[in-house]
Amino acid sequence: MSNHSHDTAGQGWRNRPETKLVPVPSRNRIPERDVQSAPVLECRNLGIDFGGLTAVNDFDIAIGRTEIAGLIGPNGAGKTTIFNLLTRVYDPTRGTILLDGRDALRMNTPQLNQAGIARTFQNIRLFKNLSVLENILIALHQRSNYSLLDTFLRLPKYWRQEKEAREKAMDLLSIFHLQDLAEQEADSLPYGAQRRLEIVRALATNPKILLLDEPAAGMNPSETAELMDNIVYIRDRFQIAIFLIEHDMNLVMGICEGIAVLNFGRIIAKGTPSEVSNDPAVIEAYLGKEASHA
Repeated sequence: MSNHSHDTAGQGWRNRPETKLVPVPSRNRIPERDVQSAPVLECRNLGIDFGGLTAVNDFDIAIGRTEIAGLIGPNGAGKTTIFNLLTRVYDPTRGTILLDGRDALRMNTPQLNQAGIARTFQNIRLFKNLSVLENILIALHQRSNYSLLDTFLRLPKYWRQEKEAREKAMDLLSIFHLQDLAEQEADSLPYGAQRRLEIVRALATNPKILLLDEPAAGMNPSETAELMDNIVYIRDRFQIAIFLIEHDMNLVMGICEGIAVLNFGRIIAKGTPSEVSNDPAVIEAYLGKEASHA
């Protein structure tokens, strides 16, 4: 699948009407189209303290099953800390995390990944000495079910699943036009391509929700526009939720449906892009009091 129909759609997100957000039983809203199902991710009163210092407090959010949601805020607001809580890198001091209705606090990081949460990092974490293809195959092998005996004796089940994994890996790589680089060492790719490879590797774990930590960092405007198209395409093709942290406001306002704004570890605003961008507390957090009253 090297030629994608989404290429011809070219930046269809620019023409999309703003999604209507509707209330769910907690204090949150999700896209109207997702309201028949429970949110794929929900946090209630989530918080963490480090040595008596409150880093995150009273974090409440719900994300619909096919929502593209954004988490924004000034540097040091606690955004990556939230992702670390959601993936159990940190243990919360208080609160609840529900992943697909299940208590995420009963799971460790690998179990959470199996349950449907995948993420990328601010600092790219690839198997740098392995090929592009091998990076994806490692992620896909988490889902394989052949036995050690199948592998050792190279039984038909092993070869069949290996063939299927390679085909799936090449299909995933083609989303970001990386299929022609499959045999190259990951470390040899340009920075932007490494970022895209990390997203593909996260997708290979078959997530229900994909967490992207500053996916556009280091990208030029044309790469960022292509990334926006690809994020929308990934959501539409795989019917998954995407939750992203990003400083590029054009990206956030262009593709996110629900946005939460974090400042000093607390949510100061939540809503659609237009609601958030016109919120006085948000303007003050980003621009300062004087600018917000100007």
